[in-house]
Amino acid sequence: MNTKTSSSAAGRFQDQVVVVTGAARGIGMAIAEAFAREGAALALADVTNDELQAVCEQLRQAHGARVIGVAGDLSTEAGAQALLEQTRSALGEATILVNNAGGGVILPFLSHTPETLKTTVDRNLWTVLWCTRAFLPAMVERRYGRIVNLGADSVRNGLADHAAYNAAKGGVHGLTTGLGREFATHGVTVNTVAPCAVNGEPLQRFIRDNPEVAKKFLSVIPMERAAELEEVASMVTYLASREAAFVTGQVISVNGGSTML
Repeated sequence: MNTKTSSSAAGRFQDQVVVVTGAARGIGMAIAEAFAREGAALALADVTNDELQAVCEQLRQAHGARVIGVAGDLSTEAGAQALLEQTRSALGEATILVNNAGGGVILPFLSHTPETLKTTVDRNLWTVLWCTRAFLPAMVERRYGRIVNLGADSVRNGLADHAAYNAAKGGVHGLTTGLGREFATHGVTVNTVAPCAVNGEPLQRFIRDNPEVAKKFLSVIPMERAAELEEVASMVTYLASREAAFVTGQVISVNGGSTML
């Protein structure tokens, strides 16, 4: 792949291999579709194989995408390594890694158990650490790569009942700045997209189950609505593009103004 040649907007990711974790639903699925629409070959990962394979087939049918689905636990080194090996075997070296896998257990801090704390950190931090460690070396060797993490605007605004989740996502934010500086001269950029509330089934379920808490979450957003999935995906694809070559080590909020600056 010639990473220096420009491409049309319709095919920004033609001839590139993109890995998206947590891609079976929600934000991850929207991100995968955005890349497929622009010509990328895709390795999608999640823990639920049936849903994942359904998304893969949908992208093949809708966009003619070359896509594989790899089910596994990315919070382990073995799971991340299996994703790397299957991506290489089926599609070649990945130039873009989107660390989207996550999912918080949102509770008042003293209501957490050892199990819920571990789950929160495993899902939201260890998945990013292991996948980045797996895919980064080849990017450095080729002197080209884009790593885009999904963080959380709640790290910046101290949202109620998010302390444990923020501890994990805050680790992702810190990893972003550290790696952004460490690999700034290697042709690899590392950035994080930090959404606030995002419209989708998990948010709708949370609103049904916890209406008062959900109202509190949404009240901090000046635009008075949640983000749409496509609004988050569009920032991810920009940061993964060649046009964003001078953007690294940044945590960029897509948040309707819930934090500013």
